[in-house]
Amino acid sequence: MNKTLKYISCCLSLILLVNCQSETTTIQTAEGQVEINSEELLQTVGEAYVFGYPLVLMDLTKKVSTNIAEPHPSRARAPINQLGHYRQFPDHNMKAVVKPNVDTYYSVAWFDLIKEPQVLFMPATDRYYLLPFYDAYSNVFATPGTRTTGTGAQTFLIAGPDWKGETPEGMQVIQSPTNMAWLIARIQVNSPEDGATTVKAIQDGMRLFPLSAYGKEDYTQPKGQANPAQKDYIPVKAIQELDVENYLSRVAQLLVTNPPKAADAPMMKKLAKIGLVPGQPFALSTDNLIIKTKLKALPQFIHKRMEARRANPDTSILTNGWTLITEGIGEYGTDYLRRAYIDFVGLGANLPEDATYPSSIYDINGDPLDASKRYQLHFEAGQLPPVNAFWSITAYNADDFLVENEWNRFALGDRDELQYHEDGSLDFYIQSNPPSEEHFSNWLPIPREGKFSLTLRLYWPKQEVTNGNWKPPFVIPVEEGE
Repeated sequence: MNKTLKYISCCLSLILLVNCQSETTTIQTAEGQVEINSEELLQTVGEAYVFGYPLVLMDLTKKVSTNIAEPHPSRARAPINQLGHYRQFPDHNMKAVVKPNVDTYYSVAWFDLIKEPQVLFMPATDRYYLLPFYDAYSNVFATPGTRTTGTGAQTFLIAGPDWKGETPEGMQVIQSPTNMAWLIARIQVNSPEDGATTVKAIQDGMRLFPLSAYGKEDYTQPKGQANPAQKDYIPVKAIQELDVENYLSRVAQLLVTNPPKAADAPMMKKLAKIGLVPGQPFALSTDNLIIKTKLKALPQFIHKRMEARRANPDTSILTNGWTLITEGIGEYGTDYLRRAYIDFVGLGANLPEDATYPSSIYDINGDPLDASKRYQLHFEAGQLPPVNAFWSITAYNADDFLVENEWNRFALGDRDELQYHEDGSLDFYIQSNPPSEEHFSNWLPIPREGKFSLTLRLYWPKQEVTNGNWKPPFVIPVEEGE
């Protein structure tokens, strides 16, 4: 565990345990009264919250994304077990997920695999794409695509954890560990024109339907149901508004159709001590005022600690002012704290082999990036991001959403018409207002005020990235007049 996560863990333990070390508390659970050490109770509730974070956040995100009667014509929203396609890049209004990318068109599907498997057809392509599948705990359990399975046409059978049927000829089985699953397909887009033609044709060629409809040419997708109350949900905000009891009640219900892995058995044993059992009603109450106060404060406390770590990451893991993590992303095992934190800062992270995301909130002097200043990012000719596919750099505001600007320019990368120096080096001009005309093509807009961050996206990175030998350059503040 790195220092960022150790900090969160230590702070969590501190607030939960102060004044409680030697007390015994009586709690009322759905199964009756339980006598438990106060320290153990608070620590277990905190661990339960962290363990269940991806389950609840995934479920909230699913509710927003599937809250529609039929697939949206241009946004990646669709009913359960149906495909939704982005036909254009997201802009500053995109709030369903933090740090959205503007490099690829998304094709998204939320799966409910309880009744039967779903069949996904992917047509042949001429470019890089990936199809990461996420289980209910946000682990990537399969990632077909250019890197792993090539660019030819393919048909996949997406099955739930308990399915044991026969696989039709010509299909590849992808068995999900949970009945809730999420696909975030990403297809390389080289320009708006490319997206409107070639990429749109690839998306139109994708098909998703239940196994029982295989071979039926007259199959029609059912209508979904839209709940107006969920129309304006922002999942990362909505999850913070749930009190501990409602939050853990959701966890208990989600565990039924999304079984934990064998490695989670010790955690499940802990959760049972506070009455959190899959499928059973969850209730936890006590007359102990200190315990009640701490339980009420727990959700906001945990989120504030994660927000503080996002705003002030552990400087010991920085490389030239950038956080570049190439391990423990996308597959988390029993590192529940890391999993929760990664989901908090960017739900739906890829495996490092498919993409890495160096991010920076500091300049070369160690000062936080401030929109009132101007910055420059300089790549030497031999130090451009080494990738097998492509790369980009995106600016985000203090809330990790895209920066509103009248040019709708949110990112720049190697597919743009950038101006390189004669020696092959490259400069980006990172500032609120447009630079001179000669630098305009390399200008990345940032907010008018406040803090901001930068994220590099390296798709199908080469080995020198994943083994840590390549390092992004410092972000350099530029004095007025330069």
